[in-house]
Amino acid sequence: MWTAYWTTWPGNGELRAEAERDPGPGEAIVRTLRSGVSRGTELLVHRGEVPAEVAATMRAPFQVGDLPGPVKYGYLSVGVVEAGPTELVGRRVFCLHPHQDRYVVPVTALVPVPDDVPSDRAVLAGTVETAVNALWDAAPRLGDRVAVIGAGMVGGAVAALLRTFPLGRLELVDVNPARAALADALGVTWRRPDDAAGECDLVIHCSASEAGLARGLELLGAEGELVEMSWYGTRAPRVPLGAAFHARRLRIRASQVGAVAAARRARRTPADRLALALGLLADPAFDAFLTGRAPFSRLPATMAALADDPTALCQVVTYPEGD
Repeated sequence: MWTAYWTTWPGNGELRAEAERDPGPGEAIVRTLRSGVSRGTELLVHRGEVPAEVAATMRAPFQVGDLPGPVKYGYLSVGVVEAGPTELVGRRVFCLHPHQDRYVVPVTALVPVPDDVPSDRAVLAGTVETAVNALWDAAPRLGDRVAVIGAGMVGGAVAALLRTFPLGRLELVDVNPARAALADALGVTWRRPDDAAGECDLVIHCSASEAGLARGLELLGAEGELVEMSWYGTRAPRVPLGAAFHARRLRIRASQVGAVAAARRARRTPADRLALALGLLADPAFDAFLTGRAPFSRLPATMAALADDPTALCQVVTYPEGD
């Protein structure tokens, strides 16, 4: 039998046995090496906080069951192909699959992990893919002054990529002083919201808060643009469109990973985007996002602990045959 993690009801999860099966044509069996839990969507699912109105939109690619649960949910899995096409057998792959020790998926859902990317770091591929899409949307230019507001998984990943751009200024802005350590690890300047520099050409907002959105608009220079990456669910945040918003001709646009950014959609597929993200993870600076490790056997307790830990970023889940 195989084993998978299920969210059974808000605040609780359990490991459940699942029947093994052989791969069919165009499929492969993957033995999991690592999976990852971020503080974003998965903890909303764990706490039962996904609104019914958006439950369908929030479905993960290989989700089983419906929100709020019982549901098998997750999307950061790294494993090795045990059976399937000859060219894939024995290769490490990334898949947007829930936490499970073995599983069968179409080979089109698998993206090879480069040899120079450790398995722990490879679980960040989904987050870095989101950041790649945001930068395709935002299109930062040479010498730009940029602020990233919200130093969680997504905001941090955006800053990690932007630090390689020839910008005039880059600041990672967050209310939590603990996030200064992440900024230091990335070699990026951390600022409290009140201390952030203004006259930005571009602000990327990831804090999912009204205050962060308002501060982002304040930091923009005339005709600047704010790219909104936060997900608010059924909340309706107030957006300060009065004062000088119109006089300064500011712009707000959305970025979301569900579709390849329009600027690249004609020439890149989602698989291309994910492969790019995996290649970028050769950078060891991304290890700063890995803030914990725990065995798969303890995942129910680990999920409960993560829900109460505001400092965590990505939790790595290890598997018995993972090494």
